[in-house]
Amino acid sequence: MKSLDKKFKILASAEQVVSEKGLSDTTISEISKAAGVADSIIYQHFKGKEDVVFSIPAERETEFFSLLAEHLEGIRDPESRLSKIIWCYLRYCDTHPGYAKILYFDCLSSMDFYHSRGYEPIRKYARILSDCLKQGIAEGQFRSDADIHLVRDILLGLIGCEMLSFIGAREIDSVAPDLDNIMYLIHNMLKLRRENEETKADRILKAAERIFAEKGYYKARLAEIAKLAGVAEGTVYEYFGNKETLLLSIPDRHFHLYLDELPEVFEIRNPIRKLRRFIKYYFSLFSKERDFLRTFLIQIQLSRRFYGTAQFNGFVAFFRIIEQIIEEGKSLGCFRPEVNPRVFRNMFIGTFNNLTLRWFILQSDRQIDKMQKIDEVADLLTSAVTVDDEN
Repeated sequence: MKSLDKKFKILASAEQVVSEKGLSDTTISEISKAAGVADSIIYQHFKGKEDVVFSIPAERETEFFSLLAEHLEGIRDPESRLSKIIWCYLRYCDTHPGYAKILYFDCLSSMDFYHSRGYEPIRKYARILSDCLKQGIAEGQFRSDADIHLVRDILLGLIGCEMLSFIGAREIDSVAPDLDNIMYLIHNMLKLRRENEETKADRILKAAERIFAEKGYYKARLAEIAKLAGVAEGTVYEYFGNKETLLLSIPDRHFHLYLDELPEVFEIRNPIRKLRRFIKYYFSLFSKERDFLRTFLIQIQLSRRFYGTAQFNGFVAFFRIIEQIIEEGKSLGCFRPEVNPRVFRNMFIGTFNNLTLRWFILQSDRQIDKMQKIDEVADLLTSAVTVDDEN
């Protein structure tokens, strides 16, 4: 048997054995027996059991990306491409459930995997998503004010949670049928915002806040504010008359907002505000409990055994709250009736998982303003479910 053939046989056998038993309960001897080789042959190609398993995604890379390229051929529309990129991944995992189990329960649950060659296909898939989002913005199909990397992380997080619903919680028998529900949320999150008088004035005020804060009143120029707001300089004069009026209008905007929200400070009744509050509350909880976050996110949530425990029922009960908020908003006409609460729940949990993994565990994006990003997350997720006249 040639060296490459032996390596392929070892990986195929490892995938079969580990998908059934899990990495921790599998031995090198079991893999070598299934592959029909001696233990020593495995060590000629791999450093150990973990290295074998971490090499499986890299081995799958060529096949998956060839299929993806084939399915994308001839599709030019950004939203159609995005849908196909997501569908292809979901379909691949549906048809290779053993591989999906290994990827999520045995690879992504180990910190060492994120520094291995096996993680590169995930980076490559993320780049493909990002390129599609950039294309949509450049062609004027997706909203330009959304952070591409943040949206990409929301998509990856949603896909990941959908997989856990499939291979872990077993809420669904396959993931590809959820594509329409997934794309419905994504479409509403990315669609262009309607231009109206209120949003234009609001953009001018936000831009003015930033310029005044950075340069002070005397050095700030209306031309700079107009450019940052994306309007003509004459539009600023049309709305506010002069620089002083613009400056004095800033607190008025904030305090009107505070007064509107004041009745619900202690008892929130509006489902939209409930949803925003829940999103920010959950992020704040875990940002304070870093040890629990590290333990839960990697070692517990990506454990096969977690999904068969009583503790998992508590996890489900907690997140039923967000499904109830969605149902309440639908009944009151605040949220779109087509929204699938379970899929939206996965979008939220997946977004949180992906962002906090990078922020607090992998410790990338150290320089970003996390509070600002959490606000952007709340805005994006809320826009995915809110009816147009509530945005």
